[in-house]
Order: sequence, then C-alpha cells, then structure tokens
Amino acid sequence: MNNNVRCIDELVLGFWRLLDWQISPQQCLSFLEQAIEVGVTHTDHADIYGEYGCEAEFGKALQLKPSIRDEIKIITKCGIKPAFPSLGLQGKANHYDSSAAHIIASAQQSLKHFNTDRLDVLLIHRPDYLMNADEVAEAFNTLKANGDVIDFGVSNFTPSQLSLLQSRLDFDLVTNQIEFSPYEMKALDDGTLDQCQLLDIKPMLWSPLAGGRLFSNDDEKAVRLRAVLEQVGNEIGASSIDQVVYTWLLMHPSLPSVVLGTGNIARVKSAVAAKEFTMNREQWYRIWQGSTGHSVP
Repeated sequence: MNNNVRCIDELVLGFWRLLDWQISPQQCLSFLEQAIEVGVTHTDHADIYGEYGCEAEFGKALQLKPSIRDEIKIITKCGIKPAFPSLGLQGKANHYDSSAAHIIASAQQSLKHFNTDRLDVLLIHRPDYLMNADEVAEAFNTLKANGDVIDFGVSNFTPSQLSLLQSRLDFDLVTNQIEFSPYEMKALDDGTLDQCQLLDIKPMLWSPLAGGRLFSNDDEKAVRLRAVLEQVGNEIGASSIDQVVYTWLLMHPSLPSVVLGTGNIARVKSAVAAKEFTMNREQWYRIWQGSTGHSVP
C-alpha cells in the first residue's frame, strides 16, 4: 500500500456553505480551532463556492491566526466556470475549463484567497469533456515544481477519466472526490470504489447524508433507510442517524474520507465519536438493502 490512502484524514471539514453560516472570521477561526482539538484538521473548498466568496472568507479567518495554517490541510478545487451574471462574468452557459492556463491561474488565485504559500491538494472539480490530459499534466507539473501545490486529485471522475489523467503523470493522484451515501450508492457498482482500492487512492465522499434527504425526505427509500438506520443505531450504541451513516461509510475497504458539511462543532464531535463504533457485515448489508429495497442475490 502506498501513502495515498493516508494523505487525507477520515473526516474533512467542508466549507462550501461557509457564507450561508453567516459567521464572522473570528467565529470561523474558533470553529476551526475546536475542530483541530478533536482531531479534524483537513478542510475542503472550491474556487466557485459562495460565488467565488468562500475561499477568501476562510482566508480572513486564517489571517487572524497565521500559525494555524501549519495545523491544517487545505484541499480546494477548480475547473467549473459558472455563468454568474451578477458577478459580471462572461458566457451564457455553465461550462468547464481544464486548460493549463485556467488551472494555474485558479490555483494562484486560491493561494491569494487563503493568504498561503501552498495548497495541500488541488482537485479538478468536474470531468471536462474537452480535457486534454497532457495539458492538465503540464499544469500539475508546473504547480508542483513551483511549490504552489503539494498533491493533486480529481472530483466526480469516472474510472476511465481518472485512468486517462493518471497515465500522463509521473506522480500518483491522491483522491477522487465523489458523491456517496446510503441514499446514493452508484459508486459501489460503477467501478469507482474498486479503482480506488486498485490504485490505493483515497475516495473523498461528498454529501454523505444525501444533502439532508436521509432526515427529511418522505419518499419510500428515505423512509425505509431511516427505519433501518435507527434500528442499527440502537444495536451499535449510536446516538444519531448521522453517526450510523459515518460508521457505514468508513467501513468500506477503500478507506474513504467523509466530507462534513457542517459549521456546528457538536456535529463534528458526533462524527468523530462515530469512528469508535463497530458495525458487522450483516448490519452493513441491512443498510444497503434499506437503500435498494431488495436483498442481495
């Protein structure tokens, strides 16, 4: 096993809703300090989050205590170019740009936003149908040689798209950030998680709670899942559905990392506590069955 699966922690703080939390830089810093105290030190961002506002807002918090930069890892993404008329951006349609010029310019802008001299991990946010793998490799090599970015990965890539890019690189990609939850399990069957095991690439799981659908939706799948999650939770001693979900996700042999989309330190601590629970295979498959609505063959 190489070191890729150890590059990113099991739990990562997701800051895509940072502006929605309506907290001050000082409050953001306090939240980050409390998370560090319980062992959650990796942070997930993207250039477009908050209509290009979240990175800079997080950077304001780092400015209040520059020494905290060495206690955390910053993971961010680039490559989506949305049409934001309110920001005066040109273009009539959302589109992707994985050109070397855009990747390098975006990384340099992120460095400014975060007030830092390096990004720990840079991801291509979405697979670009016009992606030239050699050009992406050129950008990655330039950023790595300059010390601007330490490691690289992708987000939402299919196995073939990741393999294509990896074939052009002399170093290993460290992650594929994908949507995965008991509600959305496509990655179990499309080869994505298999490839992560094959290449020792650590998957990062976004929307692990299905964007709240596990708690609030009244569709048949959500109702069925809530019932089995509560049942298994009682069996393993969990105090909430989200703890059961995190335990279920972390049981996968690809050694995933779960992105937490909360600014509530109590929920972060709850996720940390979930790492101590043990779930057996029958319980894991019972949750799988709750999602699919049928037993395994």
